[in-house]
Parts: sequence; structure tokens; C-alpha cells
Amino acid sequence: MPKVLIITYYWPPSGGSGVQRWLKFAKYLPQFGWEPIIYTPENPDFALKDETLLKDVAATTTVLRTKIWEPYQLFNRLTGKKAEKANVALMSEKKGNSRLQKIAMTLRGNLLIPDPRCFWIKPSVKFLTEYLKDHPVDAIVTTGPPHSMHMIGLGLHKQTNIPWIADFRDPWTNIDFYKDLHLTWLADKIHQHKEQQVVRQADAVIVVSDQMKREYELLLPKRIDLIYNGFDSDDCLPNIMTTSEQFTISHIGLISQARNPLLLWKVLSDLITENMAFRQLFHLKLVGKTDTSVKESITQFGLLPYVTLVDHVSHDEAIRLQSEAQVLLLLINRSPNAKGIITGKLFEYLAAEKMILAIGPSDGDVASILRQTQAGTTIDFDDEERLKATLLNYFERFQNHTLQPEVADIHRFSRKSLSVALVQVLNELHATQSQHA
Repeated sequence: MPKVLIITYYWPPSGGSGVQRWLKFAKYLPQFGWEPIIYTPENPDFALKDETLLKDVAATTTVLRTKIWEPYQLFNRLTGKKAEKANVALMSEKKGNSRLQKIAMTLRGNLLIPDPRCFWIKPSVKFLTEYLKDHPVDAIVTTGPPHSMHMIGLGLHKQTNIPWIADFRDPWTNIDFYKDLHLTWLADKIHQHKEQQVVRQADAVIVVSDQMKREYELLLPKRIDLIYNGFDSDDCLPNIMTTSEQFTISHIGLISQARNPLLLWKVLSDLITENMAFRQLFHLKLVGKTDTSVKESITQFGLLPYVTLVDHVSHDEAIRLQSEAQVLLLLINRSPNAKGIITGKLFEYLAAEKMILAIGPSDGDVASILRQTQAGTTIDFDDEERLKATLLNYFERFQNHTLQPEVADIHRFSRKSLSVALVQVLNELHATQSQHA
């Protein structure tokens, strides 16, 4: 059986969305003739922990670990955070110490290139080069962010010439918080150069959205494939019609300042004021890390009595909570790359077969998937009239017990089906390498 070395920063017991993609690929690859070997840090500084994900790691899976040094303790000391893990997405400008945060972000962007895991690049290249002499593999995969993983792949590829796939779960220089790094002209050029190096020297590039594919094609990769994120059928609960007497709208996952839907809070506030039935039955549940700015907006619009805030929960618990909702809320970052953002939770929302309300570009990739699957509606960031009409429509259907969508063609987003697409790329690279050997 051919082997693939997967270099990833996130691996159980790390929680959150970053771990799901390659955890699930590694789960299904053996069924299609490839043995995964995982390389990941021994002591990562991840913010979320989820022990329940360990059930998806087969006992026979080889997991290589080496120590990593990360400068987050220095970052926390600079910003006055002693225990809290640094999370770029949750750095609201409205928090205290914003000046210190800006300084820390500037240092991070200009000195730690491509990211704070950069100190793991050289030791990893050295360790893996030696390891592969006695334990050969047939392909290498790096997945980012953090994009230091790709720099490990680049160094390893130069040393070994083993076929290499660079998987981009998010963009590098076109990610929404890139501007918040306050880069100098030189640092920006270095980021751009390293990104081009990875894209052009990898034997294949994999991206997660149509918009990302179009953007990375401009960097002239040898090969580029679109493989979406997805849902694991093994995680899904039976589709049971929710019997709750409340009209519950739930959001599962992180809400950063860039995702703060001010228009939604306004429309919900108006509906509570204008519609007595809505006021009596409406409930909003936010599950996961929520930025301070979002909580402040909810309070300002008088929604706090109708809101339940739940901190980070395990993946299993998140699946259960989304199955209890009438409407699942999907928020797209309000950023220049918004059309290409497809959050991983979209696909688990689809598997839940609940009505989805997305707020983001109506001509973006999320909107396209929702139209194809008939699973919900996408409302533009500033379309107040359509947002209000949609919420009233959903509420009326809730009252009539007809809110359940007839979801179509979602099997192609299952992790098992997506693994078939990945294996096709691996097989073709392996065949090409064998021909040249």
C-alpha cells in the first residue's frame, strides 16, 4: 500500500475547524489504498481542545511528533493576556490594550514569516529528511494555515523530490486578517514570494472553494484541484423534526468581529418590537467563541434576553446542538475575499438537513452551494428588506410545521466521497513519479 506523509499543525486532541479536514481524510484514505502517516507538533499551542476527536484516529495510524517552540507567551505578555491563547480572528479593536495588540500583530506579521510556527520549519525538514531515508513514502501533503507547514513541504520536496501536494484550507496573502498584520513593503513582498514558491513548486495545489481556485490559478501552479470540506456521515444524527416550541436560530462556531452581522441584529430587534408572536417564540443560540464586539452589539440592540451564549463544546456536542435548531445561521466574513469563503460548518449544516440562513455575498461560493442543494438562503450584507422577509417566511413556516428543507445532492460533500477525489490526485502523481523513476 502506498504511503502519504501528512504534515499538519492541527491534530487531535486539538479542537476546532482546522483539524477536521485531514483528520477525516486520514480516516478514509486506507479504504482507498493509501496509508497516512501524520507529522504534527508534540506540544502545539492550540486554543481549543477536543478529546472526542481521538475516536477517528485508527490505532494503526503512525503519528510522528516533535517539539515546537512558539512565541505566544511573549505575545500574551505584550498584550496583557496571561492564560488566554492568542487568536487572530478574535482580536477586536474594541478590547482593551488595542495599541499593544496592534504592536504585537505588527511584530508577528513582519518578523514571524509566514507565521509564529516558523521556528518549526528547519528542525522539521531535518527530522523528516532523516526519517524518510529509512521510512520512504510515496507522497507528501502539507495543509495550511499555518502556512509554515507549506514551507516544511517546500524544504522537504527540495531534499527528496517526493511528489508534494500543498493544501490551502484558507488563502495566504488574501486571507481576511492579512491587512491587520500591518506589513511593511518588504514583509509583504516576502509573504507574496513565499506563497508563489509554494504554489509553483508543489506538484499539486488543492483549494477549498471556486474563488480560491481562480485566485491561485493566477500564480501558475503545475496542477490545481478543488476539493471541498465536507461532513462525515458517521458523525450525523438521524434527521428528526425538531419539536421545540421556540423558533430557535443557532450559530455553531467562532464569531469574529469580521463576522458580526449588525444588520441581522437590527432586523431581529425590529421583528421583536413589531411582531408579538415572534417576540414570544424567538430564541438565538450562539455556540462557540464569540468576540466581545458581537456581544456588545447584541446588547445594544436589546437582544440579550433572547440569546443563549454557549462556550466552545466538543464536536459531538456541536452536532447535537445544531440538530435541535429550526434555522442554522451561517456568517461570512465581511472582507474582500468574502465570495470565496466557505466555512467548514456549511457542510455539517447541510447534513443536519435544517434550513440555513447565510449572510454574505449572494453571488459567492456559499450562495452557489445553497442554491444547488436547496438548503437555504443567502442574504447580502446590506439587504435589509430581503433579510426581514426571509426571517418572516421562515417563522411562518415554523408555525405551520413546514420549515424542513428538501435538501438535494449533498452526498458529494461527504468526507468519504471527497476522499475519493483526493485519492485520484495521489494516484495520478504516484503514477507520474513511477514513470519517471
